[in-house]
Amino acid sequence: MTTRRTFISTAALGVVTAAVHSPLARAQARTMQTRAIPSTGERLPVIGMGTSGSFEVGPGDEREALREVLARFLAGGGTLIDTAPTYSIAEDALGELLRDAGTRDRCFIATKLSGVSGREAGLAQFASTLSSLGTDRVELLQVHNLGDWKTQLAVARELKTQGKVKYVGLTHYVDRAHDALAEAVAASKPDFLQINYSVTQRAAEKRVLPLARDLGVAVLANRNFDDGALFARVAGKAVPAWAVEAGITSWAQLFLKFALSNPAVTVVIPATGKPQRQTDNLRAGVGPTLDAKRRSALIASVE
Repeated sequence: MTTRRTFISTAALGVVTAAVHSPLARAQARTMQTRAIPSTGERLPVIGMGTSGSFEVGPGDEREALREVLARFLAGGGTLIDTAPTYSIAEDALGELLRDAGTRDRCFIATKLSGVSGREAGLAQFASTLSSLGTDRVELLQVHNLGDWKTQLAVARELKTQGKVKYVGLTHYVDRAHDALAEAVAASKPDFLQINYSVTQRAAEKRVLPLARDLGVAVLANRNFDDGALFARVAGKAVPAWAVEAGITSWAQLFLKFALSNPAVTVVIPATGKPQRQTDNLRAGVGPTLDAKRRSALIASVE
């Protein structure tokens, strides 16, 4: 399978060599775009970070690389990190790295109630999550993939009243679940929803994203690279000239800017375990997104 490394241009690779506290990193932190959470007006940097797969690693070289991934993410202006107790050991890995770096308070942690049924199971899972993460609260607690969603959303809201959770949400990740997610969101009006959205996965534009705008629900967009398939689609292709002229130096930046060009999207959450890719992702949060003409041109280039 074609790897993303093929598509990071020489210009972007030059950025990778800079230390995380370089002038560039500080500039990124100053200029990262932010968007408001509709329910409160609190603003979030538009580039977040997922942990599915990338943080599911034990001690060793891969875990050590994640220290740099996290450091670059925070130095580049990111705050929102999305995880789940069912991502094997991702919460444990994230908790260890945050404790070691002393950076928990710089993060907006979004986790989930996942794969459980019933109030007591939800509360027990959340207690385990807090232990894994080494914290006494999280910023966002989501009901993963609508599992037992009415009961678990009530659990999340109960925890919110206790001050252990700041926001609540509902999630899914496949097109066939969009109608069910939209119906649940319309019925419950959570602070956040999370759904798949990318250049080739645009079904959320039909119902989910317009609903989020209408109801004032923040949106986390997952699967921004279509699980890596987008990079295979552009194998051997140079980044379009119009993108280079706009300061976009990689396909990854283009794909993330595409998702962010929908005004309903609050934050994108690409996952990576590679420091240089983290630097590349962060660059997508700087500068303008794509207008309608460039969105259409990008869609044509991958279809």
